[in-house]
Amino acid sequence: MAIALYKPSDIEQMSKCGQAVAKTLKHLQTNIKIGMTLRQIDQMGEKFLLGLGYEPSFKGLYDFPSAVCTSLNEVVIHGVPDDTKIKDGDILGIDIGSKKNGWYGDAAVTIPIGNISKADAKLIQCSKDTLRYAIDNIKVGMRFKELSHKIEQYIRSQGFVPLFDFCGHGIGRSAHSDPEILNYLEGTNPKQGPKIKNGMVFCLEPMVCQKSSKPAVDKEDKWSVRSEDNLRTSHHEHQLAMINNKVKILTKQE
Repeated sequence: MAIALYKPSDIEQMSKCGQAVAKTLKHLQTNIKIGMTLRQIDQMGEKFLLGLGYEPSFKGLYDFPSAVCTSLNEVVIHGVPDDTKIKDGDILGIDIGSKKNGWYGDAAVTIPIGNISKADAKLIQCSKDTLRYAIDNIKVGMRFKELSHKIEQYIRSQGFVPLFDFCGHGIGRSAHSDPEILNYLEGTNPKQGPKIKNGMVFCLEPMVCQKSSKPAVDKEDKWSVRSEDNLRTSHHEHQLAMINNKVKILTKQE
């Protein structure tokens, strides 16, 4: 597994891409209203990102049709925007990628629409807190599998389960690169595989389900991923860089 190591000047370029994503997510969170369609939300995100001078990197990536992944309620990731209107009580995942000068940014949040249930609020909080917990526990020299194990342990400690078969990832000159960072321990030994080093840049993205970890990909749009239990889900993501033995969040909203 060849995991790229980036120079500070490279990371600065990715940080600019990450900040464009963060600003776009913040803009959407501020302006999404009940009654909007998922397609309108996608168009609003794309317009804002382009206005910042960045390309929407998801559009056309692996033939994905839109700039924003809009994952509604039971959809945990890769939701395709359509004419579905959001309503009070929904929860919505918005995942955005940016590109400029050959560098990439990527982040996601799950947000409440209007007044949501306590159960859904707890679900959203789990993916958000899991991401924070993972970031707080990253250390140079630890193995990515150790990090995956910690993510899984935290999700399960909150009464939820991680989505299987999908993962966080490296990012840099491509939208997705090594390493693949699962939200659970594959196998039984976390003391295996590549170690985290200074200069690495990667995305962590806890994907939280309620009962079943087994994914189900939508047969119609070929993209939207749900849990097999078809219950509501939550997803948060940050792009991170390792610099001088510390983690820098490149997609932190200011």
